[in-house]
Amino acid sequence: MTSAGWRRTRPVLVAAAAALAVAATGGSLTVLGPWYQHLAKPPWQPPGPAFGAIWTVIFALCAVSGVIAWRQAPSQARREWMIGFFALNGFLNILWSLLFFRLHRPDWGLWEVSFLWSSVLLLIIFLARFSWRASALLAPYLIWVTIASVLNAEIVRLNGPFA
Repeated sequence: MTSAGWRRTRPVLVAAAAALAVAATGGSLTVLGPWYQHLAKPPWQPPGPAFGAIWTVIFALCAVSGVIAWRQAPSQARREWMIGFFALNGFLNILWSLLFFRLHRPDWGLWEVSFLWSSVLLLIIFLARFSWRASALLAPYLIWVTIASVLNAEIVRLNGPFA
């Protein structure tokens, strides 16, 4: 591969690897065992298979957003900030799964999801300054985290307190 080809391909590979790493780590923390099965959930909760499909689309959109933003960033400094914001978001995404599913603390997850939601909004606002398309690709993620936040709140309301 030529040097120019590598420069063009590298952001795609990095974005795909990062999205897969966050998805795999969060997925490995998501245990739908007896504890989760016995939680009372609101009747409007999406069916189980929808979660995997929705997250797959969201992670794909995040990767595409990252590639577009990388290519349209006006400076190396903007690229570095963008990577930092995506990394923070990935960390918060994984942390929510750890709190909710592994530690069995939906109440802590509810507190943390506000930071996750804010990190998605931060990315949308930051990317919009130089790439409207990259920013718009993250809108479904913000919508889904909003829905997940309300679902998390309902699970806490229906099942709390947690210890």
